[in-house]
Amino acid sequence: MSHTDEIIFTIFIIFSGAAIFATLALYARQTLLIAYIVLGIMLGPSVLGVVENHEFIQQVSDIGIMFLLFLLGLSLNPNKLVLLIKDATIVTIGSGLVFAIAGYLVARSFGFTTIECLVVAGSMVFSSTIIGLKLLPTTVLHHRHTGEIIISILLLQDIIAILMLLLLHSQTNENAGWKDLAFLIVSFPALLIFSYLFEKYVLSYLFRKFDKILEYVFLVAIGWCLGIAELAAWLGLSHEIGAFIAGVSIATGPISLFIAESLKPLRDFFLIIFFFAIGASFQLETLAEVIVPAIVLAAVALAIKPYVFAFILKRFGKEETGVAAEVGFRVGQLSEFSILLGALALNVGVIGHKAAYLIHVATIITFVISSYLVVLRYPSPIAVSDRLRRD
Repeated sequence: MSHTDEIIFTIFIIFSGAAIFATLALYARQTLLIAYIVLGIMLGPSVLGVVENHEFIQQVSDIGIMFLLFLLGLSLNPNKLVLLIKDATIVTIGSGLVFAIAGYLVARSFGFTTIECLVVAGSMVFSSTIIGLKLLPTTVLHHRHTGEIIISILLLQDIIAILMLLLLHSQTNENAGWKDLAFLIVSFPALLIFSYLFEKYVLSYLFRKFDKILEYVFLVAIGWCLGIAELAAWLGLSHEIGAFIAGVSIATGPISLFIAESLKPLRDFFLIIFFFAIGASFQLETLAEVIVPAIVLAAVALAIKPYVFAFILKRFGKEETGVAAEVGFRVGQLSEFSILLGALALNVGVIGHKAAYLIHVATIITFVISSYLVVLRYPSPIAVSDRLRRD
């Protein structure tokens, strides 16, 4: 089989299998995200081994993460963060400290090293932007107070995550010194400022002038995403950080809603591959070593996150009980940034394979259970109940 044939076969297997598993999931009244993860596990190298092109899956997954972060950035309007900055900061920092301490204690109780415990603690701080926004109806996302709170919390968490990734990324060069680290620290705000100014004085003008030519808007949006991603990589950051900044920079404009809507098919395409890749990366031979601590870590996250968020929102944010509870459950899981943090820490030699896989497995467990709870209790675009289904 030629390389091209192998790629086509892999895409065929992923999407044909996803269609079958999604059908079974809907009949079983389960969420589609679970179907994609289970499909990845079943077809991955640890079970049936149908999909063996690890390099292709990883490359497509990396591209998918880049575009997903761009699309998520489009939904994270920083103006909403400005309006709720005080409450969002209290909630994010206060809850983050509680989650970090809990993660550290769990990892320490299973004998991980101090630095590994710190990385596990860091991974506990974040909630999934993908799941949080994927399961949020568009009307709630853009027009209601609940959506504003969730966006503010997720945006602050994502900024903290990017700073952590930036710090770890600076360790990829063994000979990196203070000058290299200082360059990275300066590059990040410089990229933010450049993106803001370019969007304000160039992109916004072009979007206003040619907003009726939808193909042009789509083309400029994709070009902007890839351009900032490449610029970020050239500055020593990463493509993912650049793509996220590109999305956030144009989230303030009215055209951002149209761009987000028009890119939904692209988002769903990469979502399927992203969650398939997460499932396919399951290593059953290593699972036995981390399954117990992973279950404990996931259980602690699922048990405390919704209620800590709800408590802080009611106590300090003065939110109503129903709103606080809904926000807590919608952001009550670990994050794709948790997986990225663990993977990058492993790549730079900060933690061992067991610790990285612990974070990976615990995150998947929280993805599955948290999305299931949200879909059963609250309105979402993929709710199994007609009463709760909202697009």
